[in-house]
Amino acid sequence: MTESALLEGTPQPQPGPQKIGLLRGLFWAARPRQWVKNILVVAAPAAAGELFSHRALTQVALCFLLFTACAIAVYLINDARDADADRAHPVKRHRPVAAGQVPVPVAYVVGAALAVVAPAAAVVLCSPPTSALLMAYLGMQLAYCVGLKHVLVVDLVVVTTGFLMRAMIGGVALGIPLSHWFLITTGFGALFMVAAKRYSEAVQMAGKTGATRALLTEYTTGYLRFVWQLAAGVAVLGYCLWALEEGGLPHTGVLPWRQLSMVAFILAVLRYAVFADRGTAGEPEEVVLRDRPLALIGGAWLGMYALEVADW
Repeated sequence: MTESALLEGTPQPQPGPQKIGLLRGLFWAARPRQWVKNILVVAAPAAAGELFSHRALTQVALCFLLFTACAIAVYLINDARDADADRAHPVKRHRPVAAGQVPVPVAYVVGAALAVVAPAAAVVLCSPPTSALLMAYLGMQLAYCVGLKHVLVVDLVVVTTGFLMRAMIGGVALGIPLSHWFLITTGFGALFMVAAKRYSEAVQMAGKTGATRALLTEYTTGYLRFVWQLAAGVAVLGYCLWALEEGGLPHTGVLPWRQLSMVAFILAVLRYAVFADRGTAGEPEEVVLRDRPLALIGGAWLGMYALEVADW
């Protein structure tokens, strides 16, 4: 029998259970459910009405992938750093790194590799400003993991800025000027959801010890309620001022969709505030997806906004 025949009849090596378990652990450590947040990269191009060109779609898709890679890098490094503390937590102990599915050194190496590769790729595939924004996001989030998450108010600002950077990066990649109304509405809208989430966590952990992030014990529910109410008011005010600002352009559409969209936007904020007030506003994407009226209101707002951008 020839050597080639022997080789053909020899079973090829298959990935072992340990390797498959590691890959599965890395996938879940990357928190795929959180990737939906990165859809915000479409915000600036959509607001400018420049989303549907081939170049815009390509750049937005690249921004989504690169921002997701940066977010995964932060998740892995954060979980590796907090592995010991997470093992003592009733929920976080099930995370792949804390549970031992992903060794701490592997999490550090993969996270560091993504943190280097994503901004470098952005220089080639998008633009230097896009890479700079990604590096700023990584620097801020890693500083958050190391110590800023333990600083009152600063933790809210850092998480909110992360959402704002997601909304900005599509515009930065395409060279679209970002209006002050866009930044105000997006920034305070993000703060509204972040503070509502913190408030919900504080309400749910009342009377419990070690059930969630330690910093919440230093906030009062009254203060967090004040923050999300203030943020909601500023976001609504910013959006209404944008909607009522004509900008010197004559209205040529069938209906004043820009002004009408205020109704849907305000309704969406009021509906979301119901869950915030109850202390059940967890992850924003889960709140929107599980509440049909809120999803319908959001769809109506998107429809009116699209009609305004299309000048229909």
